[in-house]
Amino acid sequence: MLLTPDTLPDAELARLRSAQGAGQHEAVAREAGDMLHRWPDHRDLRLIHATSLRFLGRIDQALTQLAALEAAHPRYSLLHQERGLCHIARRDAPAAIAALLVAVGINPALPHSWKMLSGVYRLTGDMDNARKAEAHVHTLRALPEPVVEATSLFSDGDLDEAEALTRRFLLTHGDHPEAMRLLAKIGVAHDVLDDAEVLYAGVLTLAPDHQAARQEYVETLIARHKYPEAREALAPLRAQGSADLKRLDATIAVGLGHHEEAIALYRAILADLPAVPGDDGELRLYLADLHLWLGHALKTLGRLPEAIAAYTHAADLRPDFGDAWWSLANLKTYRFTPEAVEIMRAAEVAPATGAADRVHLNFALGKALEDAGDPQQSWRHYARGNALQREASQYRPEILETNTRLQKQVCTNAFFTAREGWGAAAPDPIFVLGLPRSGSTLIEQILASHPQIEGTQELPDIQRMALELQGRDHDIDAPAYPGSLAALSPMQCRALGERYLAETQAQRSLGRPFFIDKMPNNFRHIGLIHLILPHAKIIDTRRDPMSCCFSNLKQLFAQGQEFTYSLEDIARYYRTYLDLMRHWDAALPGRVLRVLHEDVIEDLETQVRRLLDYCGLPFDEACLNFHQNRRAVRTPSSEQVRRPIFRDGMDQWRAFEPWLDDLKTHLGSALADWR
Repeated sequence: MLLTPDTLPDAELARLRSAQGAGQHEAVAREAGDMLHRWPDHRDLRLIHATSLRFLGRIDQALTQLAALEAAHPRYSLLHQERGLCHIARRDAPAAIAALLVAVGINPALPHSWKMLSGVYRLTGDMDNARKAEAHVHTLRALPEPVVEATSLFSDGDLDEAEALTRRFLLTHGDHPEAMRLLAKIGVAHDVLDDAEVLYAGVLTLAPDHQAARQEYVETLIARHKYPEAREALAPLRAQGSADLKRLDATIAVGLGHHEEAIALYRAILADLPAVPGDDGELRLYLADLHLWLGHALKTLGRLPEAIAAYTHAADLRPDFGDAWWSLANLKTYRFTPEAVEIMRAAEVAPATGAADRVHLNFALGKALEDAGDPQQSWRHYARGNALQREASQYRPEILETNTRLQKQVCTNAFFTAREGWGAAAPDPIFVLGLPRSGSTLIEQILASHPQIEGTQELPDIQRMALELQGRDHDIDAPAYPGSLAALSPMQCRALGERYLAETQAQRSLGRPFFIDKMPNNFRHIGLIHLILPHAKIIDTRRDPMSCCFSNLKQLFAQGQEFTYSLEDIARYYRTYLDLMRHWDAALPGRVLRVLHEDVIEDLETQVRRLLDYCGLPFDEACLNFHQNRRAVRTPSSEQVRRPIFRDGMDQWRAFEPWLDDLKTHLGSALADWR
């Protein structure tokens, strides 16, 4: 059979496995070794080669092959199982146990590994662990073989094969809790969270006491920002009080805005753990994460010294922990010592530093060196951090541009006139939107200082509805949304508006008549907002393009906002934003209030009165003293809005002007006509 250098056919692998099963190990080892010269990175081929070498007693060669396999596929469970079998052949019980434990840690559906562990534990006299391993063998024997096989495939990353096998089993045998749970896990891996949620709910209907499925269900609800539902789902497990469940509880508390509760939970977990982890690397990583999460909650409440202490502790535990260093930088008011800068420099160039840590370290160094008055070196790190983040991104600017073109086609003035009076009647929401780093947090803080307005956070509900209206059509040239808006009935629009109000109710702990949704990207969905909430207020915060784009380029966001990691992308996004906002002005005249950040800085009281007039509310002095409001603020500007109006950030980009010529070029006419 003539084989191309591109692909190793499955039939060839099947033939080698068949020969291996027939005991033809000399031939298989020779042929697989030859084929590896042409397909050196093929995972299964190298495992076949190593396995035949073991059967031939060539253990050292087999272990060499497994080491090469691990370099490319470190989380491939079968390589660790094979390594364990090699050590059993050498009668090295400790090494065999260590390798087999790695295998089952990655993939618990390996009956052969559990059986071998049981045997080796018995040989070493460790009867307690032998019985535990045997219990796993019995658990797997009790499951249908296709479910075990599919679980093993899933654990090793073969998602498509695992999904196909699981679906075939369910079609043949009907509902089965473990098969449904596996399908839900595959859904999570594919980011199809709505399906996963339904499947987990089905599992818990069949098996209400399935603790692992319940915990995974809670994690899925958290990923969907369904915090009230997650809290309810977690309730049956809460009495167990494990650290992992407390961590989930704290995450839910943060999502609900209950930050004091989250702080108490994080501190309770830390109190049960050793403060000094010693040589336990995994514990050290976990402690660093806990201190980071604690720092985030403290920062949100404005408890700055405690937040700094938590972030610093996280960095002490893990000097290459980029997120801890960036969290300090992201306070905006923190200043690094020269010693801290040197620690970050060393970690940034260290070969062992992970990709995500390297990105965070570059942004932190950019901020540290900017504050130190070295714009050239600062820009070098900002540029490197952006380049690394952009390289890992799947961002495609055409998606927003296509959406903008279709919004202009669908959401015309005539379209809205024909639907006048649709949607929910409540006037409660105030949408503050625009680009990130445009001054929206300041506007939110001003408004949330009014006794009739409650500040919440950047709520995902409108974006989630838009995704539902989009469906699973990923054709960027002809997406279903926003065209699907035209198919909505008056009843559906009202139902969506009422659903938005119901689902955001959990964020309104103060019971004030109005509340703020400060998701900046909602400018893409003003048509949807108007259809379902025609009496909501919509405020567009806008900032000079050079100041706004530069501020985004030096900001590393926790998630999303992938358009901010290159000069061309952020400029292109800004121009598209202007284009779409001009359309909303024409299609919905007078509907959106535009507030320029520069005007707020220059004349605060005039702009505050203008905002409150638009919202139909009386003037209140508290809005001028917004910096005294101690409410929780989760955005990067949290510490800045706890200070009186200041001009420091207005022209920060000018120190970096020598490196921003391309940004000016890409912005083009937007430099002059952005207001």
